[in-house]
Amino acid sequence: MRLTLLGTGNAAQVPVYNCGCPACALARVNKHLRRGPCCALLECGASRWLIDAGLTDLAERFPPGALDGILLTHYHADHAQGLLHLRWGTGLRIPVLAPADPEGLADLHKHPGILDFSTTLDALQPVQLGDLRVTPLPLRHSRPTFGYLLEYGARRMAYLTDTVGLSPDTQAALHGTTINVLVLDCTHPPAEEQPRNHNDLTRALDIVRTLRPRRTVLTHIGHAFDAWLMRHHASGAAIPALPPGVTVGLDGDSIALHPDTAC
Repeated sequence: MRLTLLGTGNAAQVPVYNCGCPACALARVNKHLRRGPCCALLECGASRWLIDAGLTDLAERFPPGALDGILLTHYHADHAQGLLHLRWGTGLRIPVLAPADPEGLADLHKHPGILDFSTTLDALQPVQLGDLRVTPLPLRHSRPTFGYLLEYGARRMAYLTDTVGLSPDTQAALHGTTINVLVLDCTHPPAEEQPRNHNDLTRALDIVRTLRPRRTVLTHIGHAFDAWLMRHHASGAAIPALPPGVTVGLDGDSIALHPDTAC
């Protein structure tokens, strides 16, 4: 099982349009530091699934037949806008598995084109996608949203974005589960008050302490968090807020798990 982070940014992406903060200024001259909308490619055996479709160039990135389907976490534009163009293809069918949300995005459900929205996922009800077992996990967000527990042999990866904290049902479902890799929403730098829709670093690390994964990769990063990290590095100060085993993902990072060996 391999997960490639195609996009690790939030809805504004990095650099943010017309923003002069240090993170945005550096990302304009260093493409490696740019962040596209949150999206990942999941490969397991012969299967290839996208998790989310916020990238607007999906038709250029993935030739016909390259994807078995798309797992949507939810229908906010930065996670589903790439479907608006992809749907007008011809001659094939692409399953889109997602939580039930009658509003969807724009007119996707009314005019799906080659996209097949007929399979609606249910919270905590696993589905089998080839060699991969996928369990939808309800998240705390402003519209129906799932994270996913991905199991391949004895290895488990949890992909949890967008969320602020964890719902009781998801905490219960993951209690006592060995998670090899946790990919986790961390949009904001540390905040005294809980944000409305996404984790800040304080809440993200609360989740890490609760789930105790072997490795954590933070994603859905906003420019303010990138700038916060830059300030700490520039001062030469240690960052006690990032404990061992916790890293900040970048676009293009790849995470591999073999079914019967350590990650």
